Amino acid sequence: MQFDGTQNYVATDELKTAVNASITLQRPLLIKGEPGTGKTMLAEEVAEALGLKLIRWHIKSTTKAQQGLYEYDAVSRLRDSQLGDERVHDISNYIVKGKLWEAFESDEPVVLLIDEIDKADIEFPNDLLTELDKMEFFVYETQKLIKAKIRPYIFITSNNEKELPDAFLRRCFFHYINFPDRQTMNNIVDVHYPDIKQTLLKESLDAFFELRDVPGIKKKPSTSELIDWLKLLMADDISEDVLQNRDARSAIPPLHGALLKNEQDVQLLERLAFMHRREL
Repeated sequence: MQFDGTQNYVATDELKTAVNASITLQRPLLIKGEPGTGKTMLAEEVAEALGLKLIRWHIKSTTKAQQGLYEYDAVSRLRDSQLGDERVHDISNYIVKGKLWEAFESDEPVVLLIDEIDKADIEFPNDLLTELDKMEFFVYETQKLIKAKIRPYIFITSNNEKELPDAFLRRCFFHYINFPDRQTMNNIVDVHYPDIKQTLLKESLDAFFELRDVPGIKKKPSTSELIDWLKLLMADDISEDVLQNRDARSAIPPLHGALLKNEQDVQLLERLAFMHRREL
């Protein structure tokens, strides 16, 4: 298996190397980076490029590692026993398979995405050490050992909200997705909007990168937010002159709600605009 990128995803040489290294080593690929830099989309595109099924396990703050293995539905079994259902005599009828179990029992290679692992409790990664390392787990209710028929390709994303344990990190191949430079961003936009006017693209990227460089901004706009903003600019037929005649350090760009996602950043730019007007 070799990942060489796709038409829908602009992957740097370093990222492609990281993907292929994790495949060769048969270790999970831990991907970090700013929100909106394509961490989740990477797993989707690798699955599509290699022609494999994608199994998603989206992690929330309440997610427990056990849920990825299986859950025992004792409530349903109790209800069925009260109703005299014959199913209660086979406890396996009340075992709900998790995403890891689904990946382990596949007869073909699959891509397993464990998305935003840093959302969960700090013990969550430690609770999966054996399962990710040995590719097996034990079902105590049925006294069965579940082993992966074929080792899945595992992608784990993190937004760096929490530090991950060293023991967990040792079992992963790590890659940090740097924020795209201007040329890479040009290539990304070209994938989404191949017919965009080059003058509008130039002025938009100027405004976007200058906005990211504003000192004190709390939430820098991401790649996905740039794509949304460009869609709005084209839909509203905003002229590139509107962007060209701005001072990005002191004025809020048009349709800024696609780029700025909290009131503190909007207020910061409004204060800069006010100070700029007073200097004129």
